[in-house]
Amino acid sequence: MPRDTVLFDINETVLDLRSLGPKFAAALGDPAVVSTWFAMLLHTSTVCALTGVNTGFADLAGVMLDRIAALHDRTISDDARAGILGGFASLKPHADVKPALERLRSSGYRTVAFSNSSLNLVTKQIANAGLAENFDAVVSVEETGSFKPDGKVYQFVAERLDRPVGDLRLIATHDWDTHGAMVAGMHAAYIDRSGAPYHPLYRRPEIHATTMGGVVEQVIAADTGRQ
Repeated sequence: MPRDTVLFDINETVLDLRSLGPKFAAALGDPAVVSTWFAMLLHTSTVCALTGVNTGFADLAGVMLDRIAALHDRTISDDARAGILGGFASLKPHADVKPALERLRSSGYRTVAFSNSSLNLVTKQIANAGLAENFDAVVSVEETGSFKPDGKVYQFVAERLDRPVGDLRLIATHDWDTHGAMVAGMHAAYIDRSGAPYHPLYRRPEIHATTMGGVVEQVIAADTGRQ
């Protein structure tokens, strides 16, 4: 079976969280807090995955808003909460994403959005970003009751797409996500959007670049050489 399906992590990989900066600045006095909030959200989702806590990504996002507000001696107003969480559903894509998706699809690939967000939320995110026509499928982990990087969610998406897990490749800007995919038997590619060093204890994909276009060209070349 050809390796013709590429999965994309969504938040931060495809969509740019920096547009939430002004909302965090208004609520908590610092636009950079958005990065800390999202890191806390990812941390608590991993804890929930490891310990069997059944919850949703959006619910955790709200919980972490309250937590980070408390850490800054603030209280999140209902309006600020609605603005931040509503903004999370309306993030803009990184400028290099749409051309890369078009390049993959014109080369015969099936493109799949694969997210910890609920199906309802990630579908809204893709539509609001103007990318609905660029993805052939949208898959959420929510049916598994867990989150990435739990190995069962990568197996789940393989079953949902009717492909062996070893014939799939995940593109992500999170080293814990590419590591999790590779541990589960999937291929991966890493896009370095932050400049932070890749975790030295994690499995590292051979394909990595600082732009989505660079990653996609390497994916196509690698799969062409495999044929």
